[in-house]
Amino acid sequence: MKTGLALPHYDFSYPDGRSADLAATVEWACRAETLGYDSVWVSDHFFLEITRYGGPPGRHGSLEPLAALGAIAAATERVRLGTLVLSEAFRPPPMLAKAAATLDVASGGRLEIGMGAGWYEDEYAAYGYPFGSAGERMQRLEEAVRIVGGLLDGGPVTFEGEHYAVRDAINEPRPVQRPRPPIWIGSKGGPRAARIVAEAADGWNTVWKWTPEDYAAKAATLDEACERAGRDPAGVRRSLGLYTLVGDDLPKLFEAVRDWAPGTMLEGTSLEEFAAGALVGTAEQCAERMAAFAHLGADELIVAPAPLPFAIAVPEQVEAVAETLIPLLRDL
Repeated sequence: MKTGLALPHYDFSYPDGRSADLAATVEWACRAETLGYDSVWVSDHFFLEITRYGGPPGRHGSLEPLAALGAIAAATERVRLGTLVLSEAFRPPPMLAKAAATLDVASGGRLEIGMGAGWYEDEYAAYGYPFGSAGERMQRLEEAVRIVGGLLDGGPVTFEGEHYAVRDAINEPRPVQRPRPPIWIGSKGGPRAARIVAEAADGWNTVWKWTPEDYAAKAATLDEACERAGRDPAGVRRSLGLYTLVGDDLPKLFEAVRDWAPGTMLEGTSLEEFAAGALVGTAEQCAERMAAFAHLGADELIVAPAPLPFAIAVPEQVEAVAETLIPLLRDL
């Protein structure tokens, strides 16, 4: 099993409390590469409110993900670079395909493209993007994935949908990876998302709290969608993002995380409550839990070493995962 790191890139993200800072994000990516992580990942928001995670109200700024990955590509050599996930509505599919191909070239063939239907309605309203129903957003996502995938495969592409259309479209120069950079669908694993993955994508990602029992049901949904599409389920990659806390003195580590957490978001939360659905324990305990996910097809863990996504609460946790957990996961 491979291991990735969800990079900090929001105003709330960094262990020292700084605002969104490209240089710091690039530094964390370089650190992850040096420590032996396989991949680094960024998300896609103009701003983010963390009240849904229990944090205080207020909008937090963010780096633009594709531009940030360009800077990371220039500063790194080996680590793979991914998005979890790009909101379909924010970029026309042909423009996304062009940017992705260029990023793949710039990184020497290290790009992973995560795409999603979007969920944050306030953000759409603030910037004038149509939100629509969940069904409409999924339909737009499916059309966008088919166009982006076709263009990254080499094209030319002709596609006529309800929301997007291209005619004899090309995408030159092509990306380095063949047949294309992997396309991931980020979702909770419902039937429609599973069908899109099975028919048009390369992998499925889900985050940030999961038990093996709940994951098993969604993995079975994807398996069934693959069988209906005439595709071997084993050929679909599956990654899992989890809030992670690894160490021998968990109460002390959790206290440090609670001290970092914005506002009073963890006030009154016990270690046991935080651990539910997260990856919490000694390295051996965490590896044992990940073995259960590996048995269900998961082939990459994406570590979120904080009580919020794309944040780092305690810098030492990034090292602890690399030194104690990653070696155990290599054998899964």
